[in-house]
Amino acid sequence: MEVTVEVVGEGAETVEVAPDATYADLVRAVGYSVHEVSVLVDGTPVPEDGPVEADRVRVLRLIRGGSAEGGRGEAQTRTGVDADAGG
Repeated sequence: MEVTVEVVGEGAETVEVAPDATYADLVRAVGYSVHEVSVLVDGTPVPEDGPVEADRVRVLRLIRGGSAEGGRGEAQTRTGVDADAGG
């Protein structure tokens, strides 16, 4: 099954996954861990263990970081609540 995966802010690519693939399999196919992303179908998050049922998904990176050699990201960032803002 071909699925177009758009990583928000980074571009899109089409990957081939098995007919029984899960969204976790899809995330790994584009080089990420399920711990660092959320997968959205039509704007709604889907469970990582759910079967891939869409031909186009958006992947939202929740964290970035690591070394330039070992990871895809170069700078650490955190989305969501600003820890210094107290909320």
